[in-house]
Amino acid sequence: MDSPFLQNIIFFFAAIDPVGTIPIFLAVSAHLRQREKVFMAIQATLISAVVLVFFVIGGELILTASAIPLSAFQIAGGSILFIFALTMVFGDAKPESELKSLQGHSHSSVFPLAIPSIASPGAMLAAVILTEKDRFNIQEQLVTTLSMLVVLAMTLALMLISLFFSKKIGPQGAAVISRVMGIIVASLAVTHILTGIKAFFNLA
Repeated sequence: MDSPFLQNIIFFFAAIDPVGTIPIFLAVSAHLRQREKVFMAIQATLISAVVLVFFVIGGELILTASAIPLSAFQIAGGSILFIFALTMVFGDAKPESELKSLQGHSHSSVFPLAIPSIASPGAMLAAVILTEKDRFNIQEQLVTTLSMLVVLAMTLALMLISLFFSKKIGPQGAAVISRVMGIIVASLAVTHILTGIKAFFNLA
C-alpha cells in the first residue's frame, strides 16, 4: 500500500468521484439512444483526459501566473455544478427543439459531463498538486498521470455499466431518478463549494 501508484489512484478516485459522475451522465443522456449514450460517455472521458493532462503539464504555471487561488477555482466549479443540479430538480419537460439539441450530444459531453463533473476543480487541483515541478521528477509525474488515466477508465466503465440499469426503468422512472439524482448532484456541488471556502479561509 506504500506504492505511489496506488496512493495516486486513491487520491484521484476521491477527486474525480466516478460514482458521483453517474447521476449527471444519466441526466444529460436521458433522451439519447443507447448507442449515442455510449458515444457520449467515451467522448466525455477523452475530453476529461485531455483537460487533466493539460493541467498536469501547464496548470501550475497558469494558476500561478493568473494569481488565482486554487480554492476560488474549486468554489467556481461547485457553483456551476449546483446551477446544473437545480435544472435537474426543477426543470420541466424539455421542448422538442431542446431535445434535438441534446441529441447532438457533443455540447453535453463537454458541459456538464466532462467539465465540471469528471474533470472537476478538485481533479484539476489534484493534477497540479501531484505533479508539482519542484517536488516531483519526470518519472514520478508520468506515474501520476498514468494513475489518473486509470481512474478515468474506471469512470468510463461505471458510466457504461449504469446504462444497463437505466434501460430497464423506462422514461417515467428516468424522470423520477433525474430529480433524485439532481438532489445528490446539488449536495456534491455544495461540498465542493464548502471545501473551497474552508481552504480559502484556512479553516480547521
